[in-house]
Amino acid sequence: MGGLSTPVVGAIFLVATAATWFAGLYLADSTDVLDDRFHLGEAIGGLILLGMAGTLPEVAITASAAIRGNLSIAVGNLLGGIAMQTLVLVLMDLTSRSKTPLSSMSRVLEPIIEAEFVILLVSIALLGPLLPSSVAVGPMSPISILIVVVWVGGLIVLNRTKQSERWKAAAEAVAPHLTLPAPEPAARVRPNRFEAASTRATVAGFTLAAIVTLGAGVALERSGNQLADAWGVNGVVFGATILAAVTALPEISTGIRAVRLGRVGLAMGDIFGGNQVQMTLFLLADILAGKPVLPTVTTSSTWLGGIGVIVTAVYAAGLVVRPPKKVLRIGIDSWIVLLFYLFGIAGLVRIAG
Repeated sequence: MGGLSTPVVGAIFLVATAATWFAGLYLADSTDVLDDRFHLGEAIGGLILLGMAGTLPEVAITASAAIRGNLSIAVGNLLGGIAMQTLVLVLMDLTSRSKTPLSSMSRVLEPIIEAEFVILLVSIALLGPLLPSSVAVGPMSPISILIVVVWVGGLIVLNRTKQSERWKAAAEAVAPHLTLPAPEPAARVRPNRFEAASTRATVAGFTLAAIVTLGAGVALERSGNQLADAWGVNGVVFGATILAAVTALPEISTGIRAVRLGRVGLAMGDIFGGNQVQMTLFLLADILAGKPVLPTVTTSSTWLGGIGVIVTAVYAAGLVVRPPKKVLRIGIDSWIVLLFYLFGIAGLVRIAG
């Protein structure tokens, strides 16, 4: 895109943004149907299907940036995206059309475990910059490998927990006391476009939407990088703010619809699952860049990773404490997350400046 003018590049960025949004709507509908037909459960469905598909923009951005050696965009988007995508839960809380806070409407307990694994994975990633780049397994950092191993372990733990009779008994006993009254799915929400479709057609719709999301991610990285250069914006700041916000669009579109359909566990599983998958992309970046990426992490990216840990921990606490009512249309945990995010952006600007 080097030969294109800034207005044309901006138009490409906007088209890719729109494609990401609409593909997210199809991902939400198809996931909701596949979740029921394969009996995955709300949290598992969000973690596996929506979590992975929603991370496709980050996959494309990380791959494209690593190949071209633009590691600041890749690292800023990966670590900065954790806080941004968790902020999506605040938007879901605001638009839920319920007087009950989002964290108090979840009918499943698995999001608590998912949030804890996000905290664990991001904390491991923040150890990466402390190792010299010479400590490597081929082009890969041992920390990047460890992240993938822990992520797979988390999937196993979550799956076994879901099948455990003790967990089921505990969930059935505790859930009625933890879950506050929530309204039925909103009547004004449009019908699921895949509800009457065959499983094959639903899988095809999911796959096509995922491909569109991946292609849009490549366009976003290429056009976004050029816009950042044209505007004189620091690569880490751009990746952690504008680019992270755009790549969170699948989570926004799928999450808002899932909440309005009464599938809060699916929506939260999407956010926490996507954040987990996002951390595994450091291994992909290592391989494509031909060297460990984590040792190149700057103070700005480390700061963003720390903010991501904090806001995830706040929502994990909210899922346990279950705030009883909203304050000015969102729960108290959402307010705390919003304030920490604004504090994080203010600190980022100061550090990068």
